[in-house]
This record gives sequence, C-alpha cells and structure tokens, in this order.
Amino acid sequence: EVQLVESGGGLVQAGGSLRLSCAASGFTFDDYAIGWFRQAPGKEREGVSCISSSDGSTYYADSVKGRFTISSDNAKNTVYLQMNSLKPEDTAVYYCAADRRCHSDYDWGSWGQGTQVTVSS
Repeated sequence: EVQLVESGGGLVQAGGSLRLSCAASGFTFDDYAIGWFRQAPGKEREGVSCISSSDGSTYYADSVKGRFTISSDNAKNTVYLQMNSLKPEDTAVYYCAADRRCHSDYDWGSWGQGTQVTVSS
C-alpha cells in the first residue's frame, strides 16, 4: 500500500521558516520522484518543487526559488522542503506526491493528505 504523509506545517510569521517532511511507505524513493504542491483557497494547485532520485535533479517554481530547498534522505524514505523567508502568499495546504519522474502537470501517481501552512503578516 502506497502511503505519503506530510508533516511540519503550522503557523509562522512572515520572514520565518518551516521544514515540511514527506514520509513514504509502500515503495522506496530510490525509484521515484517526489514533488511538492500547494493549494490556497479558491486557487488551483501549484507545483512548488520536485526532486528526482534517478539523477538527483531538483526543480523549483519561480515563486519559491531562492527561498525553498528540497532534499531527500532515501534511507528514511523521506523528502524535506525547507521553507525560508516565508511570505503570506505562501499560505496554502502543501501536498507531496510521488511518481516515476518529475513532471509539471498534476497527474501524479500518489498523493499525501496535505499539511496546512499559514504565514501571518
């Protein structure tokens, strides 16, 4: 059974930091890409970042590049999203997703339940 569980969300003031975790079971990250997405109320889901275990490539949306860093611990089947210099517009539910490779659309094989990130002004 494939399962992805996000954690680390919460309430933080603008300029602060959070680290999100995505813990996987039922498969290993060695053969997969893990992406982070977010969705704010009334807005469509947005791709935030992705890491590919095949070649270690990382990708970032322009809106977060330079502020967010994605990393992985394959032995723990866990991917992290370090979020620094948070802005109120980063407020959203953050989801991780797994697929065979990074890609820009939202048709990923598995999704987590999401974790709420709220950034106050």
